[in-house]
Amino acid sequence: MSTERTASRGHRSRGGGSDAAERTVGLGIDLGTTRTVVSLVDRGNYPVLGFADTRGDRHEFLPSLTALTEDGLVHGFEAQEAARSGAPVLRSLKRVLASPAVSWSTPVRIGHEEHEVGQILTGFLRHLRAELETAPDLTGTDLSAPQHQIAVAVPAHAYGAQRMLTLDAFAAAGFHVAHMLHEPSAAGFEYTHRQGATVTSRRTRVLVYDLGGGTFDTSLVDVAGADHEVLASRGLPDLGGDDIDLVLSQLVLERAGVAERELTLAERDDLLDQCQQAKESLSPQTRRLVVELHGEPVVLPVADLYEATLPLVQRSLEVLTPLVGRLEDGAPALTDVAGLYLVGGASSYPQVPRLLREAFGRRVHRAAQPGASTAIGLAIAVDPSSGMTLTDRLSRALGVFREADDGSAVTFDLVLSPDAVLSHDGSTQAHTAVVEREYRAVHNVARLRYVECAGTDENGGPAGRVSPCGELLFPAERGLREVEDLSGVPVVRTGQGPLLRERYEVGADGVVRVTLTDLTDGYSRSRLIGGDAS
Repeated sequence: MSTERTASRGHRSRGGGSDAAERTVGLGIDLGTTRTVVSLVDRGNYPVLGFADTRGDRHEFLPSLTALTEDGLVHGFEAQEAARSGAPVLRSLKRVLASPAVSWSTPVRIGHEEHEVGQILTGFLRHLRAELETAPDLTGTDLSAPQHQIAVAVPAHAYGAQRMLTLDAFAAAGFHVAHMLHEPSAAGFEYTHRQGATVTSRRTRVLVYDLGGGTFDTSLVDVAGADHEVLASRGLPDLGGDDIDLVLSQLVLERAGVAERELTLAERDDLLDQCQQAKESLSPQTRRLVVELHGEPVVLPVADLYEATLPLVQRSLEVLTPLVGRLEDGAPALTDVAGLYLVGGASSYPQVPRLLREAFGRRVHRAAQPGASTAIGLAIAVDPSSGMTLTDRLSRALGVFREADDGSAVTFDLVLSPDAVLSHDGSTQAHTAVVEREYRAVHNVARLRYVECAGTDENGGPAGRVSPCGELLFPAERGLREVEDLSGVPVVRTGQGPLLRERYEVGADGVVRVTLTDLTDGYSRSRLIGGDAS
C-alpha cells in the first residue's frame, strides 16, 4: 500500500498571526458525491469559499476525487489532473458510505491497490483542511480548535454507519465538528434566508428537492418565523447527477458504435468528465450536445438524452409524492406551500425543473447557487446571529430482533419510528430523543440485533429495505460477564432473571446510542448503532 501525500498551494493572506488564532470561525461543509463545498459565516453573510486548481483558476468547490499516483494518493484538483494523465481515480466515494454495512475498514480499490474507506475519506478531508487553513479568509486558523463552529451534513436517509464514519473521519482529519444536519434540512435554512418573503401565515411549508451528484433527498419543512420543523423526509442513495452522466456516456458509445470494454480506464474517466461538463452546460434552449471520443466529435440530440433519463427523474418524483400527501389538502395545487425548492448540483439539469413545474406549477424555485445551498444552510445553522432553529426527524426506523424460545425463535420490536424527533438550535447538540423500556430477563444472554428499515408492515415485521446495523450482547447471567466473546455462548431460558433497562438516546446528528443496564447492580453495556461495540 502506498503512502499518502497531501499538498496545498500558497494563497494570498488577508491576515493571520494571533488574530487568526483567537477568533472563532463558523463553517458549513457539504461533503458531496462529486464536489465538496464550504461556506463561511461572515457577519450575517455566507460566502462560498474558493479553491484553486492546478492551473491557478479558482472554483467554488473542491472535486471529491482521489487518485493513485507514483507518489501516493492525491485528492481534489490534483486527483483530477492526475486522472487526465491516466492515473486511476476513485469517484463517488460517498456512495460507498451509503451502504448500511460500511465500516472504517471497508476495502475500496483504486487501480491495483486496496485502501480502507476510512483512510481514503480521512485523507481527502485532511487535504480539504490544508486548503482551507491557507485560504485568504482563514490563513493561520487551526480548524481543530474547539472554539470553531463547524457543521457538516449527511443525506436525510443516511444509515447510522454513514453518520458515524463521517463524524469519525472529520475528527481524524483534525476538524472540530460541532453539528451534523440532514442535507435538505440545511437547504431549508438557505431557502428562508433567500426566499423568506414567500413564507406567509397561510403558506408556511417548503418542499426541498435535493438532487446531488450521487443521492436524492426531499423534505417537507414547516416554517414559523425563524423556527423550522421537518415534517417528513424521503431519499434515495443511488440517484443523482452521476447516473445522468453514465446514461449520457452510454448514449455516446452507442452512437459512436464503440463498446465500453474497448476503452482504457483513462479514456472511460475522460468520457465521464466530458459527459459531466456537457450535462452542466445544458440550458432549456440546447438542442444538441457534442462529446469527443477517440478524437472524433459525437453529436447527440438532447431529446434523446431526456428520453433516456426520464425514468431517473420520475423516480425522484415518486419519492416526493408521499410528502405532498402529508399536506393538509393533499392536492398538487400545494395551497399551503410557499415553494418547492430545487437544490443540489444536478437539480440544474433542465429536465428536472421542467417536469416539476408541470407537476407543481409556478411555486417551483431554483436556488441561486444550487450546488452550494446545503453548505450555506450549514453555515447559517452555526451562526448565532441567524436565530434559526430546527426540529428534525430521524427519517429512518430502528428495530430490534430479540431471542425467544431458548434461542430457537426471534421477535421483532420497532424501537424508533422515522418520525422520532431530533433538534438543533445552533448552540447545543444534546440528546433530544430518549426511549426506555424495562423488563425481566428470561435468558442467560440478551442478544439484540438491530436493523434500520422504513417502518413495520401489516404483520409487525420490518418494512422496506431492511439493513442490519449492529448487535449488542449482554450477560444477563452474572457468571458470564467475564466471557470475552458471548456470541459462542448458547442462549438458554432461565426464567426469572434480573430486571433490565434498555435505553435509546438519539442525538441531534441522528446517531443512536443503546445502553442495556442490569438494574439490580448497575452493570451496563452500550454501543452506537452503526459503530463499533463499546
